[in-house]
Order: sequence, then structure tokens, then C-alpha cells
Amino acid sequence: MSFLAPDDQPLREPMAGFVGRFSTGATMTSVNWTIAAGATLPEHAHLHEQISHVLAGEFELTIAGETQRLGPGMVAVVPPNVTHSGRALTECRIIDVFHPVRDDYR
Repeated sequence: MSFLAPDDQPLREPMAGFVGRFSTGATMTSVNWTIAAGATLPEHAHLHEQISHVLAGEFELTIAGETQRLGPGMVAVVPPNVTHSGRALTECRIIDVFHPVRDDYR
């Protein structure tokens, strides 16, 4: 499928406060998140490279022990297998792109 409307992407909440619309292509996965203020992303790592684009709000992200406060327009790159965690300081809109495909987000 080449084009997806929002209604083609059901909302899912894989962790408390993280509500997303998930899209999967042949080699990557994209998630358009709405994240509640105060929601936390537990420390974890995965084999996927991740690029996070902050569209709105403020999100505190820690990658390999380095913490940065991200605001609109900022981008973070999480290399494969690197530990990271985070916390929404305000309600946020973030787009995450993962390579390769996240089978757990299909």
C-alpha cells in the first residue's frame, strides 16, 4: 500500500501514555506518536536504528547516558543496540522511524 490516511492506521497504546499510528514498509517502520505529559519511556535497547523527530512539546531523552531536552524541530538518532530512555515534559507529538522493520509494531 503506497498511501495511508489516518483512519487506515488504527491508534494503539503499546505503553502507558504513548498513543501512536503505525506504518510499516518493506524495510522500515514509522510511528506518529501523541505522548501524554509525564509519560515515561523505560530504559531499553533494540536492534533497530531509530530517528526521532519532535513536532511539538518537550521530551527529555537519554541515549547511552547522555540526556538532552528536545523541543520542536529537534531530531535524535539512536544507534542500534544502544540503551535509551525518556520522559515527556509536556504533551508531545513525535515521529519515530525505525530500520529495519519493527515486527512488534506491525
